[in-house]
Amino acid sequence: MPPTLIRDLSDTSGYWAAVWTMCCLPDVHVICDAPIGCFNLVATAVPDYTDAIPHIENITPSVMTEQEVGGQGTGPAVKRTYEQLRDTGALAGKQLIVVSTAESEMIGSDLTDLVKQLQPGTLFYYSNSLSEDEWAGRDRVLRWLWANYGAPQAGAADHTPAGDAARPGQPAAKSVNIIGPTYGCFNSPSDLDELKRLIAGAGGTINLVYPFEATLADTPRLAEAQLNVVLYKEFGLGLAADLGQPTLAAPFGMRDTTAFVRELGRLLGTAEQAEAFIKHEKATTLRAVWDLWRGPQGDWFGTTDVGIVASRAHADGLRRFLGDELGMPIAFLSGRPRLPDEPDNEALRQQLHKKAPAFVFGSINERIYLSEAGAKYTSFIPSAFPGPVVRRAVGTPFVGYRGAVYVIQEIVNRLYDALFNFLPVDSAYAKGTAAPVAAAAGGAGNLPWQPEAKALLDAALEQLPFIPRISASRQLQMQVEAAARQRGLAEITPDLVESALAQRS
Repeated sequence: MPPTLIRDLSDTSGYWAAVWTMCCLPDVHVICDAPIGCFNLVATAVPDYTDAIPHIENITPSVMTEQEVGGQGTGPAVKRTYEQLRDTGALAGKQLIVVSTAESEMIGSDLTDLVKQLQPGTLFYYSNSLSEDEWAGRDRVLRWLWANYGAPQAGAADHTPAGDAARPGQPAAKSVNIIGPTYGCFNSPSDLDELKRLIAGAGGTINLVYPFEATLADTPRLAEAQLNVVLYKEFGLGLAADLGQPTLAAPFGMRDTTAFVRELGRLLGTAEQAEAFIKHEKATTLRAVWDLWRGPQGDWFGTTDVGIVASRAHADGLRRFLGDELGMPIAFLSGRPRLPDEPDNEALRQQLHKKAPAFVFGSINERIYLSEAGAKYTSFIPSAFPGPVVRRAVGTPFVGYRGAVYVIQEIVNRLYDALFNFLPVDSAYAKGTAAPVAAAAGGAGNLPWQPEAKALLDAALEQLPFIPRISASRQLQMQVEAAARQRGLAEITPDLVESALAQRS
């Protein structure tokens, strides 16, 4: 059986997950046991065109060379890197962690014993880069940080961060942890901002946003919250389970958000405040959804299909909101991590080449496939990394009530854009696109079409999204009939349709 070709890999590895999770914590410094190229990608190049972070400052490569790979191992390079950091004062007030990479793992480099020779309390984290994707990797590193720097038994170890960190006390009433936002996660700032707003509206207070707005020394404080909210269902649930408090997932759409706020109120003992917040949101934030639904745009949703490719939380959330609440037909869905019955990248590529839906939520991969297919009438909305797309503003959420408004606004505006493509602007008439129809005909009315010609037109229109199909049909018929009259033909033949379609492709 031939090997399966993995095309356009969407996920990073356990090494990237470790770096993008640990380096959120400002009192950590990471030495990655890596050649310089692996450092540049994870610390500079990719974060710059996703999170708009020019450089992650608290990571240094060991600059592995052929000499280390071929014989003596990577230990001397890591030790040399540590000494340089120590001598320049870069480690002052920092907890040092050494992280393996695919390259060091390939040669079997295990630095568990070596780190004992470095700064007191230094630990080695095996990232399992060769066999673990970023989602499993992020989940595992969050649990590792808690086990080594936060759990009660961690306080007795010699690697307690920043000296004697305060031991956790009893959970504070109405306090909530938000677990999950890290570097390299699509839309983190905006989704996090909306999640904080929902928690405050329901009567809760934020204990920790971990690791995005915390320090390593804060880790024990995770035990001080009354409950946890996990921003991404694809990772973070493992840490939430270890902490033992009740756990909720960030909501998408109107129904899920209302249920989420009510459950927050029940768990926090603030049910009345939660209900008051829901009532206020329906009269204010969600008014835009109601107005759009009552307008002429409301007729479009049931006939406008959509494809979704995103991380697991965003994919499932968009499916429930767009499909279950708005009634939009879901052409396909593929989450990350992908479920066994969901299409992989090559299957998605083939499907988009065959027939693209009106909307595609996805990453740069799907945008490339749409470009390959010439699907110029499909609207693409970024909903996932990878891709050169910056999401640092807090006004573009997908979660919560504001997320419902933002997503439906994006859809309606792009529907308007699709219709705009078929407006009979003056430039089209100036070029003679439509004028010859009446002039050459010597009168009004459509020419008869041969059945084969009509079948060609129908097959071409079937490939277009529903909304622009009517306008495209009229435009194509005008173009073909104008060509027929210019040739003095009395009916439309298949070769005329083929010629018109070739000009549009």
